[in-house]
Amino acid sequence: MSIVTLQKATLIGLTEDKAQVLDQLQALGLVHVIPLRHESQEREVALLDGVYPEQLQQAIRYLLSCPQKRKQVTTERHFSLRQVLEGVLKNRKKRLELNEQRDFLRKRIKDLEPWGSFNLPGEQGLYGQLLWFYLVPNYRMHELEGNELPWAVVHRDNRNSYVAVISREEPRSNQMPVPRTHTGSVPLEQLDAQLEDLEIELEALDAEREAFTRWLYLLQRSLAGNEDEAEREEVSRQTLDTEEVFALQGWFPAQQQDALESFARRQGLALVVEAPAEDDLPPTLLQNPDRISGGEDIVRFYQMPGYRSWDPSRVIFFSFAIFFALIISDAGYALLLAAVLGFYWRRMGESATGRRLRALGVTLTLFSAAWGALVGSYFGAAPPEQLEGLKLFDMNDFDSMMKISVIMGAGHLVLANLITAWRSRASTVMLAPLGWIVLILAGVSAWLRQQVDIEWAMLAAGVLAILLCSSHRPWQGAKNWMWRLIDGLMALTGLSKMFGDVLSYLRLFALGLASASLAITFNQLASDVAAAVPGMGLLLEVLILLLGHLLNFVLAVVSGVIHGLRLNLIEFYNWSLADEGYAFQPFTKREVNPWTT
Repeated sequence: MSIVTLQKATLIGLTEDKAQVLDQLQALGLVHVIPLRHESQEREVALLDGVYPEQLQQAIRYLLSCPQKRKQVTTERHFSLRQVLEGVLKNRKKRLELNEQRDFLRKRIKDLEPWGSFNLPGEQGLYGQLLWFYLVPNYRMHELEGNELPWAVVHRDNRNSYVAVISREEPRSNQMPVPRTHTGSVPLEQLDAQLEDLEIELEALDAEREAFTRWLYLLQRSLAGNEDEAEREEVSRQTLDTEEVFALQGWFPAQQQDALESFARRQGLALVVEAPAEDDLPPTLLQNPDRISGGEDIVRFYQMPGYRSWDPSRVIFFSFAIFFALIISDAGYALLLAAVLGFYWRRMGESATGRRLRALGVTLTLFSAAWGALVGSYFGAAPPEQLEGLKLFDMNDFDSMMKISVIMGAGHLVLANLITAWRSRASTVMLAPLGWIVLILAGVSAWLRQQVDIEWAMLAAGVLAILLCSSHRPWQGAKNWMWRLIDGLMALTGLSKMFGDVLSYLRLFALGLASASLAITFNQLASDVAAAVPGMGLLLEVLILLLGHLLNFVLAVVSGVIHGLRLNLIEFYNWSLADEGYAFQPFTKREVNPWTT
């Protein structure tokens, strides 16, 4: 459907021009390189001034996590990569150290506050005796009765007693009910002063970190340049070289042939263009309209179709939206989904992937709102009078909802087999998926009508088509016929699989019913609490409604995503997509767009 036609290009040029050709070819960004030789050598490319990619990535991640960012500098007049990087990494290291010290001080202050601010007298102050401190739970204080050690309770709260013991050596573990508390030798007021100094220093480091964020664009551009250089060197090791000439081979979109020919003329290269041979395995390049290209991301997430297969992106885009809507089954939750989408709308628009997923989110919201109105559920409540006319289905009508789920599953698998039949239309193998379609329709018809008459003929025709036409072997010869029958019998073992796959779509009804039932339950629980507890009941009712519906919304969305994808990427794929391919990866330069805050 939307798999781009590729052609194989072979570029031949002078070895002395190889570096320039690779740089310009990378700028063109059209070719998926085919390695003509393989070398296991790995090389780490350093940036200018001896800066390595790992350091640069670490610095960029550190600055990107800064809550506030400065306006980006886009010119290199005042930019020194080495100085900026050293400053950022030094700031990061110092900040990590101070954060560890602050956490330690906060813990020590928290432990010491109940004991108060005091200076330990030392060994000479108590004639060789030392103070030992214990945090004893109140319910275990009776264990100190009769203890021969001198002790006293210096503070008590509702849970613990703070016990001080005087002893030359630390009491043995069996002398005290709990291990001792380590208070340290620094007084509380000194710890507070140290914490204040640390926080002031951390504040200064945060301000310095925020100032460094103005260089983010230039740092990212430096990293992109480094990765481009590393990729050029990798491609350079994959070309076929002689003393005077080199050859590079790759796949490119057929509609871009004019651009590649123009590039070859400018660079003085010889260009040979070929169509893919039967034994070639080209990469897969998907191309869909922007509004439904979110389906591509779903397809890539699970399995890239082979080059000679078909692109399921459009089918999965809409079927996923339908399944998601059936699982949500509430127009109110669709409004919540719209609110979440609106909150992230601008952020998602900053990248091509985000824009594709944003379009998918809009479709999911619209489908969910429409189905929620059809089943008449608005946060688990009945529809208002103005919207009652839109309700056509009842979630509590189990028979009807099961029929809808099974019919939808059967239709999904029928579509999968129709596509398989169309792709095999040049041979008799197309009759096998048509046989599966007849079997699915016969089974659904028999279940809906609760009787079997014409269905017997449909079943016989379907089984016969699968038995005789599932094999790709020639029809001539008794031996081939025997193997064709064996292949057909093996194919018929998929009957139980087909039956299970159709029933698997019942999860749509089950999850939709669970979501609707939970919404109704939370509404009833909130109403009962409001009636049982006058005054405070209203507050409790609001809390139950907010927390309950938020929890149900999250569960419904997670279920919609997981099971909506599962039905597409397992049941549907099994009947329509057998070949697995690999993605088209153009040899191209990385782009970094400047942004401002």
